[in-house]
Amino acid sequence: MESQISSPFYKRLAFNLISVCLIGIIIIYGKSIVVPLALAILFANLLLPVTRFLSKHRFNRPLAILAPLLTAICIVATVLVLLSAQVGNFLEDVPTLSEKGTKVIGNLQAWIDENAHMSVRKQNQYFKQGVDNLKEQAPKIVGVTFVSIAGVITYAVLIPLFTFLTLYYRKTIKEFLVGVFKNGSTRKVNEVLEESTTVAQQYVTGLLIETVIVFTLNVIGFLIIGIKYPVFLALLAAILNLIPYVGILVANLLCMATTLLTSDRISDVVWVGVVLGLVQIFDNNFGMPVIVGNKVKINALVTIIGVLIGGALCGVPGMFLAIPSIAVMKIVCDKVPELKPWGIMLGDDESHSSVAESAKKNKIGFFKKKTKAKESGEGKLVNQ
Repeated sequence: MESQISSPFYKRLAFNLISVCLIGIIIIYGKSIVVPLALAILFANLLLPVTRFLSKHRFNRPLAILAPLLTAICIVATVLVLLSAQVGNFLEDVPTLSEKGTKVIGNLQAWIDENAHMSVRKQNQYFKQGVDNLKEQAPKIVGVTFVSIAGVITYAVLIPLFTFLTLYYRKTIKEFLVGVFKNGSTRKVNEVLEESTTVAQQYVTGLLIETVIVFTLNVIGFLIIGIKYPVFLALLAAILNLIPYVGILVANLLCMATTLLTSDRISDVVWVGVVLGLVQIFDNNFGMPVIVGNKVKINALVTIIGVLIGGALCGVPGMFLAIPSIAVMKIVCDKVPELKPWGIMLGDDESHSSVAESAKKNKIGFFKKKTKAKESGEGKLVNQ
């Protein structure tokens, strides 16, 4: 007879809600450290196979970590230089774009006056009020911009540092996690760590390959259309595509607006939207499932909610980290019996049905074994 009585549901629910609130508070107030650390863990998992390979070939541990890390930093720096060059070419044409923008706004005001019966004078009044409000908010915007630049510099320093230290002390971190959860099964803890590492590697590697493919397809499509800044707009759309669901919408708006200002044909704007839409369809049906992999399947509802929560807590980095975080949560929930309902909630219908089917097969197999044992027992009694 078990002496331990399980806690009431309301008490367990209260503890869970308090824990979630505490984690949210820690993330909000400590995001300057938590976000770089989480990104560093992702990049460390990406570099881990190379580090292990170099360690097996008689490289000492610091050199086996520094070599792939410095290579990755050089690749990122090269991409940033190319992007800044494209941005510089775009900024050179800003005066021309502003003139074209004035014409577009004039045509838009005339259309509003004709269809919505709002005079141009009244529209200008509303526009003037908006400009005045923007001037009042200018000091705050400058402050936020300064904080953002300082944050980028902080990330540029902390992410490589945390990545190096995570790889250097990975065995110590693993022993710590196994020791913390020693009341459970050590085998299950090791399985969770191995599967989490695999998922992180698949996610980051798949995203890099997917970004290259999306960028290539966007460039080809934009070159066929013949719009200005095809490389810049394709690279912008590919980078924004890293943010699930929200990024591609923003990319569509920015690319179509830029094309509207730089092209004399409205059809080019439409074709830009068509190209981005086709690339997105290809990405959703082939890129993510095949390239990123189906190691852990997460349903769309949880993904969207997770992306929104990640954006509310940590901004754009939080949106990027939402999917791998949910994937790791699902792995933990699938391995812990008390959390399996949460794992079913995080997964999609296919994974849920596969779990139910396997449980059904196990149940049927159990009853078959029981029936056979019963029949054999009855046979022995008859023989006796």
